[in-house]
Amino acid sequence: MALFSFTKAILEGSYIDVFNYGKMKRDFTYIDDIVEGVVRIMDRIPEVNPGWDGKAPDPGTSFSPYRIYNIGNNSPVGLMEFISTIEKCLGNEAKKNFLPMQPGDVPETYADIDDLMQAVGFKPATPIDEGIRRFVEWYKKYYRIS
Repeated sequence: MALFSFTKAILEGSYIDVFNYGKMKRDFTYIDDIVEGVVRIMDRIPEVNPGWDGKAPDPGTSFSPYRIYNIGNNSPVGLMEFISTIEKCLGNEAKKNFLPMQPGDVPETYADIDDLMQAVGFKPATPIDEGIRRFVEWYKKYYRIS
């Protein structure tokens, strides 16, 4: 979501909101890695967790044959590095509106992919600069921007 909205704003010359004055880290994951993770896990029916207890539930398992998996890079990237990479790929500098942290937000997030690795041996691996470059190429082609 940020990649799309930042790219659009930078190309339009609009400001982007940069919360916590850019001192944020997020686990940006390239879409092909998400799809690969879903495809790998799709045909793998998980085992029932017979010890599952609704009074102290394990949110990643169930007494039914279901599991919840995080699919992410497991490697947080600084927001300013993310923005800088977009700028480099677009050849335009972003107009930044630096703001304080939003209420309820956290300075850093990343995906815990241990269950995914254990289930299918998959870890997303597209580097941030490659993923952004591919996205920008797609965006420009799709929206016919030279």
